[in-house]
Amino acid sequence: MTTFDGLGTTVSLPGEAAYEAATQVFNLAAPARPAAAVTATTLDQIRAALGHARAEGLPVRVHSTGHAAAATGPMEGSLLIRAELAGDVEIDASRHLARIPSGTRWGAVVEAAAPHGLAVPHGSSPTVGAVGFLLGGGLSPYGRQLGLAVNSVRAIELVTADGELRRVDATHDPDLFWALRGGGGGFGIVTAVEVELFAAAGVVTGTTYWTAEHAEPLLTRWLEWTRDAPREVTTSLRLMNIPPLPDVPPALVGSTLAVDGAVLVPATGDPAAARRMTDRLLEPLLAVADPVMNTWAVTSLSGALEVHMDPTDPVPFAGDHMLLSDLDGDGVAEFLKLLGPGSGSPLIVAGLRHLGGAFAEPSPDGGALDHLDAPYCYAGSGVPVDAPTARALGEHQAKVRAALRPWDTGWTVPSFVESFAQPQRHLDALAVRRADLVRTRVDPDGLFRGDIAPNATALW
Repeated sequence: MTTFDGLGTTVSLPGEAAYEAATQVFNLAAPARPAAAVTATTLDQIRAALGHARAEGLPVRVHSTGHAAAATGPMEGSLLIRAELAGDVEIDASRHLARIPSGTRWGAVVEAAAPHGLAVPHGSSPTVGAVGFLLGGGLSPYGRQLGLAVNSVRAIELVTADGELRRVDATHDPDLFWALRGGGGGFGIVTAVEVELFAAAGVVTGTTYWTAEHAEPLLTRWLEWTRDAPREVTTSLRLMNIPPLPDVPPALVGSTLAVDGAVLVPATGDPAAARRMTDRLLEPLLAVADPVMNTWAVTSLSGALEVHMDPTDPVPFAGDHMLLSDLDGDGVAEFLKLLGPGSGSPLIVAGLRHLGGAFAEPSPDGGALDHLDAPYCYAGSGVPVDAPTARALGEHQAKVRAALRPWDTGWTVPSFVESFAQPQRHLDALAVRRADLVRTRVDPDGLFRGDIAPNATALW
């Protein structure tokens, strides 16, 4: 361990406690193993770490909460800078803005905004880092009404390769501001983002669970409902194979199908109107079979963070992701053949998120990624507890990808990618060239090139 600048900047090496803290990731199946690591909580520490990297000839890699570990390339031979900037979420209630330091989790952001009657386009878990989620696109529970979460970003603060702190927005270096919002990374170390908030009184949210034996009619009816769904409602359908665990309700152990979602209650709106939208969703589904659990309710704004029951502690997992076109009868059959009851699927969860609505609408002032031209987002994952299970997961995911190829659009969402090796594409050739022009300006030596997403650059 070396402290080198009098500012508390400490470079740690493998085997040291500070190294383990800096390299901690959420996906334990994708450990980060750089040559050295730094946890930076101040701008001066970031600058010092960059100077150290240049002096030692080390490329720089960056993460904050470590949730995207499996989606990034190997870190061997690099200096990892964990950006956990000190400071709380700052709420400007009069302007409906939140300043979020890097390293902040969504739970803290929602908690800070809610007392002001303001909501934010957060993710499905309170423990996911806000900055990485936003700059990777971000599928919010309110996305069909509000669009991709990244479209709510109004300013970004970052330290570039030269050590300069820049604050960019629509009028200050708009090209860099454009590139940072979904451009594939490799531009510098983001230290904070400013996000637009919106007024809301609460949210109608929850999940209904059925035994998986009813999967075919439930999936078919849910798909039918999504084709004409109101844009105020964002839902997903998940097939789950949950083992008996201490924090899992007994009714959910085994093979189940879940439909969840959220509808915002406007600041001056009627919760009953939002509830009627979810009732119209559930009515044809409840006609198929009685559920084993139903949690839909009018809740506070934090309620939508708990619906997916995502794990709060680091776990090993391996997953895959695709954006899909509209699934017809053949698509439903293929989906259920490999993921439904009796399929022998080793995946713990496999699901579809309904897109469309505002997700599909380009933002007039958007960045490199500002909309999605696909009606559904697929994601599936399992727990590789040992080598045979890991092999089985990989083989089954390959079968799923092959079976769904007729409906695979070939595009992905960066914040949903769970493997660096899986096919990734979220930018067209013109956007890639434009992003590369920005990279060559702010990082001419390619110090951060290891952080660029696959197919997001033509330079390296």
